[in-house]
Order: sequence, then C-alpha cells, then structure tokens
Amino acid sequence: MDKTIYLSNLFDYYGELLTDKQQAYFKDYYFNNLTLSEIAENEDVSRNAVHKQVKEAENKLLHYENILKQYQNSKKIKEIIKDINPKIKKQIEDLL
Repeated sequence: MDKTIYLSNLFDYYGELLTDKQQAYFKDYYFNNLTLSEIAENEDVSRNAVHKQVKEAENKLLHYENILKQYQNSKKIKEIIKDINPKIKKQIEDLL
C-alpha cells in the first residue's frame, strides 16, 4: 500500500493522539499537499522544524498501530463480514 495512503488511514485512527502542531502540519503536508517550505512559511518557523514534526507524527502513528493494531484489525473484520447479512454488516461497519 502506498505510504501516503497508509499514513492517512492511520491518522484517521490515531490522529487525536498527536499534538495540535503535529496534527496541523500532518494535515497540511498529507491532506492539503503543501510542501514543507510552504508550511514553514505559513507558520513562520523553519523548514527543518516542520520536517521534524511531520516525521515525529509519522513515527507516532506507526508506533500506535504497531501496538494497538486498530487499522489492521478493522481491515480483518471488514474482510470477515463481507458475506454476512447486509443489515448486520452495516451495523458492524458503523461500529468500526
């Protein structure tokens, strides 16, 4: 799976566990497609400071998934329930 997509999916699960600054920089970089330089200019910080925060956010997301496995388990559950009653399937998916 593409790293950007994978990290974006992990952000959906664990993004709230990042600092506000990490969340903002991550969103700007991955969702708004801003460069590190553009983010740095917008935030009036160095490009290196933005890079460090984005990398730290990436590492935290990967660490959380490695321990908690919420994304991995969600994918497994979706695979298991794909052939069950649509009404029950919808209820389970809503919980995920």
